[in-house]
Formats: sequence, structure tokens, C-alpha cells
Amino acid sequence: MDKILSSFIVFEGLDGAGTTTQIRNLARYYEFNRREYYLTAEPTDNPIGQLVRKVLQKKIVTTPEALALLYAADRHDHIFSESHGLLRMSEEGRIVISDRYFYSSIAYQSVECDPSFILSINRFPLPQVIVFIDTPVDVCMERIEKRGGEKELFDRASFLSKVRDNYLEAFSSLPEGVSLITIDGALSEEEVESRIRRELSALSL
Repeated sequence: MDKILSSFIVFEGLDGAGTTTQIRNLARYYEFNRREYYLTAEPTDNPIGQLVRKVLQKKIVTTPEALALLYAADRHDHIFSESHGLLRMSEEGRIVISDRYFYSSIAYQSVECDPSFILSINRFPLPQVIVFIDTPVDVCMERIEKRGGEKELFDRASFLSKVRDNYLEAFSSLPEGVSLITIDGALSEEEVESRIRRELSALSL
């Protein structure tokens, strides 16, 4: 699907890249400037998304293909639901900010699944902007270790290296109308935040 959702900003990066932190920083910035926005994430907190999280937390074991289908089902509901779908939020004129989107599926799930299968089940509307926080794998692993607790399904350095390669390949041929902002995630939190604001401001967002 080639439809581009206006004012839809997607943050992407490896686990530990800092996407969640930067999304919250951007939301506070919009709040301060009285901009209408909607903050969300994938997997969602809706029933299908909760099931995805249980697989990631290793509470449920399934096949990589089944997990990919669960992600796609959660994403379809996330976009098209009449009550809480992002399509409606975008059409109402809000800036929609999402922590991850289908590029995460392409990057992560293509490691263990046929990439053509992943692409075939993720034909969704495109974001206007992708903010890719490109954080070195070793830095991501250090941050994951500092969190403590049980590691999630994909939290392995060798796996994340393949994920980064998949991200770079996916972003090398984006369609016209989709803007890519790449930020070095090894910079300080403040510098990353500042660069994101400048880049989005240049796009009138």
C-alpha cells in the first residue's frame, strides 16, 4: 500500500537504541508547544499486542512465522480500528508518533523468516517521516544489560547485528514522499533530542 499518512512519525532502532526515551522527549516538546499529537507504540497494549509481548517475554513459544503474523494482525488493528486506529488520528490532523512500525518487522523478522513473506503481510500505509536512531550494537547491549531482568527474545548481539543490516537495506530504497532522519544514537540523550527537533522542524513538524 503506497498511501502516506500525513504527520505520521515513526521511530525505529535496535533494542536499546533509545527510541522510547526520544519519543517521550518529543512528546513533551509538542506538549510544551501546544501541538496536537498522539503517542503510541508497537506492539500495542491491545489484546493482540499483549499476546505478542508474551511471546517476546518467552511466556509463550511459537514459530517465527506465527509471531510475524501476530505482529501484522496487531498492526492492522493499530492502523484501521474505528475506535483507536492511527488512520483516524492522522485524518483528524494530529501528529502521530509511534515507537516502531512495520520497518521493525522487516528488520527483525526477516532474520528468521523469508523476507518476501514478511513484506507480503506488511503492506500498510507509509509514514511521512522515519527517525532511525542508529546506535552501535555494543552500546545497545550495554544498555540492555543495565536494565537487568530477563532478556527478551531478540536481545542478542549477533541477532541485533543482522537486524541493523536489514534496517539499512530497507531504508536504502524508500519511496518518494517518505523522509528518513538518521541520528547517531551513541551521542548524548540531549544531543540526539536536539538533532531530532531540528530535522523535524525543517519538515514543518
